[in-house]
Amino acid sequence: DIAKFKHVARAQDDRGKILGKSLVFTNTKEGFEAFFSWLEEMQHKHEKSDVLVGMEPTGHYWLNLAYTLKERLVSFGVVNPLHVKRSKELDDNSPTKNDIKDARVIAQLIKDGRFSYPRLPM
Repeated sequence: DIAKFKHVARAQDDRGKILGKSLVFTNTKEGFEAFFSWLEEMQHKHEKSDVLVGMEPTGHYWLNLAYTLKERLVSFGVVNPLHVKRSKELDDNSPTKNDIKDARVIAQLIKDGRFSYPRLPM
């Protein structure tokens, strides 16, 4: 889940099983380094070779992470914010918002193939 200053990451496998705890990291180079370390740890711990990072493009705040992922050749996709809102309501019949819940919903949408690959301007 993307925000102005802090992002939240959740890991799950292709069957929807949550892998480990969520990670809160800043929208900075140091925060991205923490994210990539966490990502590698999740891959190693759960013996996963492929990763697809999903995000909800919020304003322009997602672009820093997107360009960093592209630079590191990590696949990523974006989900429609309206789909996140509606899926969240379907999951627990509650429109309440929190970053950890949103990250889980985004992960589910990515798993289900309900995302697109963005084209980033150079």
